[in-house]
Amino acid sequence: MRRRHLLAGLASVGVLGGAGAVATSTVPAALTGEGTSEAIEPVTIQTIDAPGSRDGEVTVPANGRPTFVDFFGTYCSPCIEQMPDLGDAADRVGDEVLFVSVTNEAVGRAMPEEQLVNWWEKHNGDWLVAADVTAELAGKFSISGYPTAIVLDATGRVTWRGSGAHTADEIVAGIETALDR
Repeated sequence: MRRRHLLAGLASVGVLGGAGAVATSTVPAALTGEGTSEAIEPVTIQTIDAPGSRDGEVTVPANGRPTFVDFFGTYCSPCIEQMPDLGDAADRVGDEVLFVSVTNEAVGRAMPEEQLVNWWEKHNGDWLVAADVTAELAGKFSISGYPTAIVLDATGRVTWRGSGAHTADEIVAGIETALDR
């Protein structure tokens, strides 16, 4: 009987610990790929002609350059709230880092590109914005909620990951993890 209680207690600790990690957006590096020695295979996605952005393509991660990726949705309230902080962070890191916001909404299909451009302008986006309409890039990082930020070093390895809205200071500190390598 005691053995069953001990096993049940240990299982409960594991479940509660996992739930706590998810609730605080602090997921162990082993589960996120953060800090692993494996580089992410590059994915090329469509960029959008919008303020601070251009029509064309971008490859993530950038070859030989640190990369910051903000996964967002136009319907996501925390994503909207975070836009000023993203703008501040983008200004602070400059061209040293590829700084891109990515949506996997059906831009060009269910969502006209003009709708995304209008949203971008309304929320003062002024950096590269792209559409991952096949969700290939999001799939590589197992993105399950928005906003989610990913930082990769110049070799394509994840150095920082965070879910939920972040301040400009938090974003810049996350980016600095890729610059320190």
